Amino acid sequence: MGRFGRALTTLVVIGAVGAGAYLYLTRPQPYTESDFAEAGEPDIKNGEMMFWAGGCVSCHASPDAEGDAQLVLSGGLALKSPFGTFYPPNISPDPDAGIGNWTLAEFASAMKRGVGRNGEHLYPSLPYTSYVHMSDADIRDLFAYMKTLPKSSNVTAEHDLPFPFNIRLALGGWKFLYFNDNPRVVLSDASEAVKRGQYLVEGPGHCGECHTPRDFLGGWKTSEWLAGAPNPEGEGVVPNITPGGAEVGDWSAKDIAYYLESGFTPDFDSVGGSMVEVQRNMAHLTAEDREAIAAYLKAIPAH
Repeated sequence: MGRFGRALTTLVVIGAVGAGAYLYLTRPQPYTESDFAEAGEPDIKNGEMMFWAGGCVSCHASPDAEGDAQLVLSGGLALKSPFGTFYPPNISPDPDAGIGNWTLAEFASAMKRGVGRNGEHLYPSLPYTSYVHMSDADIRDLFAYMKTLPKSSNVTAEHDLPFPFNIRLALGGWKFLYFNDNPRVVLSDASEAVKRGQYLVEGPGHCGECHTPRDFLGGWKTSEWLAGAPNPEGEGVVPNITPGGAEVGDWSAKDIAYYLESGFTPDFDSVGGSMVEVQRNMAHLTAEDREAIAAYLKAIPAH
């Protein structure tokens, strides 16, 4: 074998080793059934609170659904992004079109590890980058509550993504770079209310998904946590909701909590845009949880 042949062989071996290392380090890692074998009895009432905190209806109800129809999680809403259009799936209890035949471990794998039922990486249009902070008990309770909701046989469209974003294998690399369960901010001497607010905002509430700027690969710029970002759907911006934000920086914690409950700002304006759905969801929470969210938003670093 000549010098060129040896060099080519070496490159092939290095490439194969590199590919193998990539596939191993970025492989999907779902939960096993044994991880939830002793999950305990669910608290349906708490599951309902997690449902509203998580804003499930905002993405998974059919477009333009109102009232009780929002509880039919048939999916199909088009979510436009710089990477293409995502179509949230049917997550109703339907055994065929929805998640009626899923196990708790499969549901938790999707919610907290971004792994689908067939072992595939899921796109972070499902905000598992936030839901990873949820406790196993809250995941259990949420799953139990969702099984009480109406069934839908609707089959949603596949995501419409251009190359290379339609290559799921690349999601393993994206997770390797960006996906972790670290606190988004470290708050020393936080009160119990602030800790609860941190859990709700960074976890089920997934506020950072829209309010934190991202880099060109779609990863959060965590040094600018909740500092505002371009609207992922195109027009306008999602506001800075830290204490330094021009829109809400001078609001009191009481103002924030009331806004989440009523939809009215301190100057008697009303909620608008995509925040309408979020506020409607937050209105279902307890007053204590809305106050905890407000306390956390006043405690984080200003930007």
